[in-house]
Amino acid sequence: MSKSIIVGSSLAVLGLGGLAFGAWQVQDNRAPAPQFAEIIDVAAATRSVERPREVCEDVEKVVSVEVPVEVPVQVPVTQAAPSGPGASQDPHRVVGTAAGAIVGGLLGNQVGGGSGKKLATVAGAIGGGLAGREVQNRVEARQHAQAGSQVQYETRYETRYETQNQTVTERQCQTVMESHEEHLGYDVTYRLNGEELTRRMESAPQAERLPVVEGEVQWQAALEESEPQREG
Repeated sequence: MSKSIIVGSSLAVLGLGGLAFGAWQVQDNRAPAPQFAEIIDVAAATRSVERPREVCEDVEKVVSVEVPVEVPVQVPVTQAAPSGPGASQDPHRVVGTAAGAIVGGLLGNQVGGGSGKKLATVAGAIGGGLAGREVQNRVEARQHAQAGSQVQYETRYETRYETQNQTVTERQCQTVMESHEEHLGYDVTYRLNGEELTRRMESAPQAERLPVVEGEVQWQAALEESEPQREG
């Protein structure tokens, strides 16, 4: 084998090796392939919050009240027995005296005869008059006593208080606690370099994956993509 052939072959090998090394250098200096974070789940984040609220309602209830009532009452009234000359319509007992004299005269007239009969009639009249007067006096005295002992009644009205039940409407208020869900944002679960991570965001990302630049997920890209959809 000639020396020139050997030299030429060596140069060729070296040239191929240089080309291969140059190609590797070119490939190594290229920009790395873009990296993405994959969105796995988006869940709304909320919390339960209680707030006081006043609730009022009208309630009917039965109450007892004292009510004034006019009540009729029978009140005894005692009248004084009449006395004095004006107490009798016949103070001189003329009726009794006359009636007694007539009866006594008739009875005396039946006794004796002649002048004796006249005397008997006069005596009977005088005695009958006295007896009639006494009888009338006793009768009127008994009547006055009975009238004085009798009690009469008159109706008067008195104010008394009675307990009555009445239905009244009363407004009752009370404070109740009402709970509601307060929105906090969205918990976004994503996978980056084989690891699952979670981040809370104000808005839910609409993209299924987000670019990663120098190891940082570009969350702003998710917000910029979701903004036009909200406006639409």
